Amino acid sequence: MFSKRSLPVLVLILCCALFVGLRTLGKVAGDPPGKYEKILHNVGDILSQVHYSPKKVDDTFSKELFTKFLTSVDGEKNILLQSDIKDLKKFETKLDDEINGGTVEFVPAVSAIYKKRVIETEAIAKEILAKPFDFNTDETVVLEAEKLDFPKNDAEKKDRWRKRLKYLALERYVEMQDTQEKTKGKEGAVTKTNEEMEKEARDRVSKLITRMFDRLKLKYSDDDRFNQYVNVVTSSMDPHTTFFPPVDKRYFDEQMSGRFFGIGASLREEEGSIKIASVVTGSPAWKSGQINVGDVVLKVGQAAEEPLDMAGYSTEDAVKVIRGKKGTEVRLTLRKTDGSTKVVSIIRDEIVQDESFARSAIVNNGKSKVGFIWLPEFYADFDNPKGNRCAVDVAKEVIKLKEQKVDGIVMDLRNNPGGSLIDVVQMVGLFIEDGPVVQVRERDGKPSIMRDRDKSVLYDGPLAVMVNEFSASASEIFAAAIQDYKRGIVIGSTSTYGKGTVQRNIGLDRETGMYSANSELGSIKLTLQKFYRINGGSTQLKGVNADVVIPDVLEKSKLREKDDPDALPWDEVQRSPFTLWKAPYDVDVVTRNSQARVNGNAAFNSIRKNTDWLAEQNDKTYNLNIDKFKAEKKKISAAVKEIEANNKLKTELSVDDVPGEDQRFATDTDKLERYKAWKKNLRSDIYLDEAINTINDMVYQKNLAMGEKQLSSQPVQQ
Repeated sequence: MFSKRSLPVLVLILCCALFVGLRTLGKVAGDPPGKYEKILHNVGDILSQVHYSPKKVDDTFSKELFTKFLTSVDGEKNILLQSDIKDLKKFETKLDDEINGGTVEFVPAVSAIYKKRVIETEAIAKEILAKPFDFNTDETVVLEAEKLDFPKNDAEKKDRWRKRLKYLALERYVEMQDTQEKTKGKEGAVTKTNEEMEKEARDRVSKLITRMFDRLKLKYSDDDRFNQYVNVVTSSMDPHTTFFPPVDKRYFDEQMSGRFFGIGASLREEEGSIKIASVVTGSPAWKSGQINVGDVVLKVGQAAEEPLDMAGYSTEDAVKVIRGKKGTEVRLTLRKTDGSTKVVSIIRDEIVQDESFARSAIVNNGKSKVGFIWLPEFYADFDNPKGNRCAVDVAKEVIKLKEQKVDGIVMDLRNNPGGSLIDVVQMVGLFIEDGPVVQVRERDGKPSIMRDRDKSVLYDGPLAVMVNEFSASASEIFAAAIQDYKRGIVIGSTSTYGKGTVQRNIGLDRETGMYSANSELGSIKLTLQKFYRINGGSTQLKGVNADVVIPDVLEKSKLREKDDPDALPWDEVQRSPFTLWKAPYDVDVVTRNSQARVNGNAAFNSIRKNTDWLAEQNDKTYNLNIDKFKAEKKKISAAVKEIEANNKLKTELSVDDVPGEDQRFATDTDKLERYKAWKKNLRSDIYLDEAINTINDMVYQKNLAMGEKQLSSQPVQQ
């Protein structure tokens, strides 16, 4: 069912479908368009007619696409030469013409050159790997593609490959040395010479390079490059507008639906690496607490078997290696966003969705009794009237906590990617009197205001909201409303993710209709609307700034919306009138006290210092001298260990069940164990500890105010 609020968008889509149809009927002269032309022209029409804020498809846009596609096809800038770019320059200002109805020529031209260069590059790599590396010479390598241009000539290209392959071999060589040192003197240990280990390191690199080039030659097809190009076109409008080819859409729907046994993490290929794109809440990957968005998957091992190096693997092939039978172990070697390397062991399981619903616990710290509500996403089962809705579930948890007479509530929205807009409006309504919650603006219209119309307040006590860099969309709407009303205090990273846009899937087939998201030409996930706070500012790009900023390890990870150059800009609309919450405590005073406590906390200061230092290490060149390489590795390892040590409380919190909560998973031993592990993690959560301290400050001020009020109401003795 579509609401009346959706009608303007639907009319716009219908008009676009009619426009595409009439445009196609009007084409008489010339050859009929092929599949590439149909897809690209329809994509161009939909973007210009329906996207929230489309860029003008002109020569400037064409130049942008030209650069982006070439750096997308050759992510490491080590296949193509500058002379190839020069030869392709004739297309630089013609890509807009192709989108607007011309023949598709650019991608086929790129493919022809690329396939030739891949064969030449493979020969270069094999020649380099045939000779030993000298790890005692002083030289460095730059690995970040953004800092590089395409090689000027074959000599520069060969030297760049030599350094890159040497770095890969050095990593494996040092790893073998470390392993040999640890197993020295143990039964069954095999001692190898440095020459033997260097040869084995080169052989390992040779295998992964061979696999990479096999994929580039045999699996990375012309169609793949065209689909990649269309995605460059769509994502240039904004990061969340995405093209799904038919096969990819079906793969996305089937493979990521949770109907298989795996770890519960989706992958993406970026700049030649396999990266973690998202982590399913409640999944084995999520429960490990060690896998984050942006981590690079370096190796995948089956239990104790020799791990496979993922360099050169496609996303689909990597998924196949990671999947397996329920209960079996898979070991992921990850390069974290701070530059460190970590091996994470995970037991495969079915992706369990019912563990991702809201749940609560009670934290006793001697000063107060605080309710804790964990909400991993704003879920809503629209197809099932009896299905779970997060607003309803959170209300139930609030009622349970009130029955236990808690002094305050902490709402945990860390890593919450968002979800149902209706539910977030209803959820804010649990904590405020009636009033506006969020403003939604469509492409050409004035913002419409979504408001809570229920004057009742389910909970009126002290409230804190925990957020981080991955609190997005609906999470940001909730945090922003609580902050604007001064209903509670937002605690966490400097800002949340910054996704203030709404998307819908639209099919590309004119014959089957644009509502068919699984059309044979593919589909677009298209940005149609934008969110604004009730104070008028957008949540787009800037997100929500925390009232109390707590240092964390992901602060410098550059994974927020603002870190994407194609993100839609921040702007503002007219403020929606609302009435501030009248609290029996001064929110500003509580905020200052909490921030002062954080700033003076040795553990938080250590996390900030080490995180800043690790971020600097990611922006430099890498040493290829073994002694310097080991010294840098040792420093990075020490910094990571210090962060991990300070990231947990020395004295654990007292976390208890809400009565009856342990029975929720009593019939499933595995779920019960995972529930216990969840509580165990809360006990050592240094960030939750500060949220509890903030609630204590509110409770103290509230009690003080009530005491003064009682004293002032007593009769004066004469």
